[in-house]
Amino acid sequence: MSRPHPARFTRVSSVVGVVVLASVAIMVAGGTTRAQSGSRTSAQSNSGIPMPPSGSPAGPLAYSCGAPTAPAQGGRGQQQPVFPLGQYPVKLPAVSLLGARNDLPNPYQPGVDWGQLPPGRKWGSTASVTTAPDGTIWVVDRCGNSGAGGTTCGGASANVNPVFQFDTSGKLLKTFGAGMFISPHKLAVDKDGYLWLADNGSHEVFKMSQDGKILLTLGKKGVAGAGMDEFDAPTDVAIAPNGDIFVGDGHTGGGTASGNARIMKFNKDGKFLKTWGTKGMGPGEFDVIHTLDFDSRGRLFVGDRQNNRIQIFDQDGKFIAQWFQFGRPSGIHIDKRTDTIYVADSESRDGRTNTGQLSLAQTGYGFNPGIRRGIRIGSARDGSVRSFIPDPCPYPYPSGSSMAEGVTVDSAGNVYGADFLTDVRKFVKK
Repeated sequence: MSRPHPARFTRVSSVVGVVVLASVAIMVAGGTTRAQSGSRTSAQSNSGIPMPPSGSPAGPLAYSCGAPTAPAQGGRGQQQPVFPLGQYPVKLPAVSLLGARNDLPNPYQPGVDWGQLPPGRKWGSTASVTTAPDGTIWVVDRCGNSGAGGTTCGGASANVNPVFQFDTSGKLLKTFGAGMFISPHKLAVDKDGYLWLADNGSHEVFKMSQDGKILLTLGKKGVAGAGMDEFDAPTDVAIAPNGDIFVGDGHTGGGTASGNARIMKFNKDGKFLKTWGTKGMGPGEFDVIHTLDFDSRGRLFVGDRQNNRIQIFDQDGKFIAQWFQFGRPSGIHIDKRTDTIYVADSESRDGRTNTGQLSLAQTGYGFNPGIRRGIRIGSARDGSVRSFIPDPCPYPYPSGSSMAEGVTVDSAGNVYGADFLTDVRKFVKK
């Protein structure tokens, strides 16, 4: 059977069942994990999940690959794989069904846990890591909690700071944000150094100074709506060179008819200008807009995640192109000096898992067959993909998300990934 052309996207609603064979007592993530030195081994929790090395800022899920923590049938501890690692009866092809390569060179060393957090603090789930014009690195997590949306920064976590600024060595420069957000998602820094944060828990977007002072608010707190002054779980913000504000809206209802699926455009003062997009798979249609960025020419790159593609538009919403070769985009960063594009794929899966449990919702959410997760690196000018930092978790993945959901790069070319599974990792060039 011939492979479909990369520009042709077909939604597949059925999920291939998993044939359960004999249980094998092999941990999903293995007993040896990557520490900051790359050679230390981790402890294990009572549930059998490998724990981060002593002194690491990584949260408790960072080395789990998202493996289930419920007891295996007829046994105790973590759900075990039903196939030995490397012996699952599906081998990934060199190129996925939608044209993303799995066999590209990796010019980076294994990722190391990164960021000097305050005493007692560990990373929670994060989708956001961002390089500012001054070269510092900004990270937003869910107040030390695991999860997305909802009220991850509410309740007992309302006194926990979710916003961090570091230098490239990982030294903490600043932290703030306690009590300001419900569930922060992604943060952007504009050319003047202002911070823009999309809070998909409160359905708002904030412009802030680097001291955390709120300068502008878009949306209505606690109101998920489709009005021109409302959002439904906004995900990311991108600021054009002239100051116009572009918001990805929203995160609700992936694979279903519910929720918003549009780009909202405002002027620099927050006045509504226009919107485009609706639920669908055609050009200019969206399903879970998850990440935004501009290239050096001012073209808007939209991570249309549930459709497993990047869509490119001019600033008036005119469709330019769609690319499937970078995988399922959870995060996009474009280096404006070179137009090098970094795309983080943290969710692609086809329903199989090596734990014998399906990892695909009945809506088909996350379906992108034949692809390995990781960070693909290429050109925003012509769409070529040159290199790939693969997800170290074994295929088929035991959970819905692993490795980087957000991505950025520093002036030395080192890559940073923000993980839903409670970590931030730095990938240094070989």
